[in-house]
Amino acid sequence: MSIDRRISTLDEFTIQQLRNFPQATGELSSLLRDLGLAAKRVNVEVNKAGLVDILGDHGSVNVQGEDVKKLDIYANTQFMKVLQHGISCAGIGSEEMDDIVVFDDEISNNAKYVVMFDPLDGSGNIDVNISIGTIFSVYRRVSERGKPCTKEDFLQKGRNQVAAGYMVYGSSTMMVYATRRGVNGFTLDPSIGEFCLSHPDIKCPHDGNIYSVNHGNFFRYEKGVQEYINACQKKDKSNGGPYTQRYIGSMVADVHRSLIKGGIFMYPGTLDRPNGKLRLAYECNPFAFIMELAGGRATDGKIPILDVQPTELHQRVPMFIGSKNMMSELESYYK
Repeated sequence: MSIDRRISTLDEFTIQQLRNFPQATGELSSLLRDLGLAAKRVNVEVNKAGLVDILGDHGSVNVQGEDVKKLDIYANTQFMKVLQHGISCAGIGSEEMDDIVVFDDEISNNAKYVVMFDPLDGSGNIDVNISIGTIFSVYRRVSERGKPCTKEDFLQKGRNQVAAGYMVYGSSTMMVYATRRGVNGFTLDPSIGEFCLSHPDIKCPHDGNIYSVNHGNFFRYEKGVQEYINACQKKDKSNGGPYTQRYIGSMVADVHRSLIKGGIFMYPGTLDRPNGKLRLAYECNPFAFIMELAGGRATDGKIPILDVQPTELHQRVPMFIGSKNMMSELESYYK
């Protein structure tokens, strides 16, 4: 992957894409710029979280039964409001909310897209200053335009996504997004307050030497997963090793590393949670879309993640995602 030193902001990049495709309406570009704006607002609060009363639990529990952090609420509100005030989004689904939110007004009812997002992935790490992020996906509506969007717009296979992306709030703040034309990464330049193209045309290396998994659950995983983890630990120079285990506990950070450097991220089901903990719509589908377009792969252990038919908004699935050759080796054990 080559790094283009000529600076291009997110706005400039999306406008240039429009110039290359004159038939485009510009709605998707507008939507991506709205998401970038919300991310910048969240980034400001994340960076000063230790200085204001925004750390810690909110005191409520979300639909997943998880404690909600104060920053979860703030991030959810920012993304929802920015999309509602734009012109390209008919409604949203959020990991933090029980049901979809329909933007029932004339402009929104004529909008082409709906958006699903996890407003602050890895929020359990907020209090200890570890990288966290936002994940989003964009679908073209299947309901009739001119009318309010419906739940069917949100229960589409991941293969139907027209765009997906994530933001990492870490040592630098990045926005990575994918359309069918490729995957591009932008780094926030705080001096001008703009996301600037820093990682054009991202390609995931076919091989890597990092595996990410919660080793504490090893004896609760299926035999095939255990065998693959054992194989990773035994790698040496003769067969692509040695491997290193890295597990942050923030999916955005773990998968971002695998995308850029090569590697594999695993969140298998366990004996007590056969479907794992990751949400298909808000976490797995967006990352699977990005990884496949970058040359990697993502499955639930049986079929590609993007081919799983959602039956509910907060459906959970096991997740295996990463470099093409590492995924193939995993499957030789898992099957």
